[in-house]
Amino acid sequence: MATKPKKSTATSKPRAPRAKAKRSVFDVGTAGHRRINARYDVSRTTEENENLWKYVDGLSAAEANSPTVRKTIRERARYEVANNSYANGIVDTLAADTIGPVIQLQLGDTDLSQRTERAFSTWARAVNLWAKLRTMRRAKTVDGESFGMFVTNRLIKNPVKLDIRLMESEMITSWTGMSNDSEIDGIRFDSEGNPIEYRVLKTHPGDYRTFMKSLAGEWVKAEYMLHYFRAVRAGQVRGVSEITPALSLFGELRLFTKAVINAAARAAEISGVMTTTLLPDALAAELADPLTVIEIARNNLVSLPEGWTMSQLKAEQPATTYEMFKRAIVSEAARCISMPYNIAAGDSSSYNYASGRLDHQTYDRGIEVEREEIRHDVLDRIYSAWLSEYRITANLTAAQVVELSEHEWHFAGRGHVDPVKEANADETRLQNGTLTYSRYWAKRGADWKREGAQWIKERIEAEVAWNKARSDAGLPPAPYPCAELQSQTIEVIEPPDEEPKK
Repeated sequence: MATKPKKSTATSKPRAPRAKAKRSVFDVGTAGHRRINARYDVSRTTEENENLWKYVDGLSAAEANSPTVRKTIRERARYEVANNSYANGIVDTLAADTIGPVIQLQLGDTDLSQRTERAFSTWARAVNLWAKLRTMRRAKTVDGESFGMFVTNRLIKNPVKLDIRLMESEMITSWTGMSNDSEIDGIRFDSEGNPIEYRVLKTHPGDYRTFMKSLAGEWVKAEYMLHYFRAVRAGQVRGVSEITPALSLFGELRLFTKAVINAAARAAEISGVMTTTLLPDALAAELADPLTVIEIARNNLVSLPEGWTMSQLKAEQPATTYEMFKRAIVSEAARCISMPYNIAAGDSSSYNYASGRLDHQTYDRGIEVEREEIRHDVLDRIYSAWLSEYRITANLTAAQVVELSEHEWHFAGRGHVDPVKEANADETRLQNGTLTYSRYWAKRGADWKREGAQWIKERIEAEVAWNKARSDAGLPPAPYPCAELQSQTIEVIEPPDEEPKK
């Protein structure tokens, strides 16, 4: 039986390999759905990034800011601010710029509103309110939060005896460190998450005089408490120091500055160094003590033994990068509170006018946001408590209380670098209607009606005194000079330039 001959492999055409299908990041699954194959490099666990994020955790905001953690951060922040001039200056400047000298309460245009504004301003001075607000702002920066309690102070020289007792954050704590569904770190909450009570210790836990009584406390209703802090995470109920990211930088800056000063001081203490080419045996015979101190008289020549030379010690500190290093550290440390370098360091020598104003924009915007939080968390609460007592002393009706409830807060503005340009710009805006007198005086923390009335009063009194003085001198009446000056345009003629001397 004949068999079919096989094809020779030598003459057969090689089979082309099957091309692999390219896989896209959009792969179609069995059900027709697209599956995305994507990844982030930071989500992978490698040897390179494992040590970088080895302390990452998934704790909640309340658990991450536990009493132990906040205590450690708070104490280190207080220590650094107390021992670092840059940190102390940054905190003080931030508190002064945020609160300012005074905050003006702005009510309506009626006589009742004007009387109430003056009454509140008088009470605020009596209780030193603005200094207390600056202290609260400072405590929020360093400690992370500040507490105040409404109390009755009979020694206040004002019909309203309301006062605010400031307390440090250690004064608000639970009996134990344990937390439950309704109580977290000294604060009780209702079912909607609103604080209803605060546990206030009777004495500060760090006061050595009352060590055995430091854990005794009482629950105070939330309507009598002020809690000023910023929640940066959902569910956060206690504040953490705002300069937490900069604490290590402040510490390194302090240590580096001290090391540079010590090195420079040691170099200044040593006048010169003697060197020799003698062998050790000859050195021992020539000079028994290698650390011998030789006193040299001034304006005299010095002769040294054979084989010895003297040279002055060259000081290597501070290095040329010292100022650059401090500038970089201060800039990075102040960035966590949006403060530019020239304000943090108190040095604008490297700035021009444009760059200075540009850096201030972010800083001023941060202050505006902080002021809005102060209005909501502190000032409105204080005014409401004050008005509830002022209505009794002033015999206000319910309708008058409702009228006085509508209010605004005007903070003092920042002074302009060039007052002449600012005055010309304000005059132009007032003339074209883009700026009102109310907003103009609000930038300066003053009431426009009060300032306008004061201006009219001064003008009238000055004109009366002018006419009286002319009458006493036997002169006829004449227009007040200020009115003539205001109605005239004064042209300033500058002298011609002198010819250059030959």
